[in-house]
Amino acid sequence: MFRDLVLKNRSYRRFHENQEIDLGTLLDLVDLTRLTPSSANLQPMKYVLSCTPERNALIFRHLSWAGYLRDWSGPVEGERPSGYILILGDRTLSKNFSADSGIVAQTILLGAVDLDFGGCIIGSIKRAELAAALKLDSERFEILLAVALGKPKEKVVLETMGADQGVQYYRDEQQTHHVPKRCLQDLIVG
Repeated sequence: MFRDLVLKNRSYRRFHENQEIDLGTLLDLVDLTRLTPSSANLQPMKYVLSCTPERNALIFRHLSWAGYLRDWSGPVEGERPSGYILILGDRTLSKNFSADSGIVAQTILLGAVDLDFGGCIIGSIKRAELAAALKLDSERFEILLAVALGKPKEKVVLETMGADQGVQYYRDEQQTHHVPKRCLQDLIVG
């Protein structure tokens, strides 16, 4: 059922790094994005794929993880992603990527969950430095998002947000990741 797929799709930030995700799987996930809606059907998204330890390490250095967890600088070795898909906007095709980047990022994650992987969309990226490290044409390509992928190593629990509770996610003593969610009635206007 689709709802189960959505519920299983969490922002995982710790992975079983030794459980590989191969290039074929990354290609399959990007192939799903080809089929998604695109503003004016311009299809301006391009991708950088990574599933080798060396390239993964290069990408990892340019990302920031979990802004609400101030004392956590990201997953330690052994808990890092097994692969990445960087989502790029091709400026020769469009100048506006906001709707398309979200659609393809969510499609990648839902596809990953369907294959028993998990991931996290990361928007906090040292873009100029990463583009230089990957030797990307930064005039043509804008790094929009990074999707970290692998076999999840953490438990993520959704909670109904109380009236006096904020939106900040947190980890408990057992390292379970808790994510407050607003009630349905709080989302409906009118």
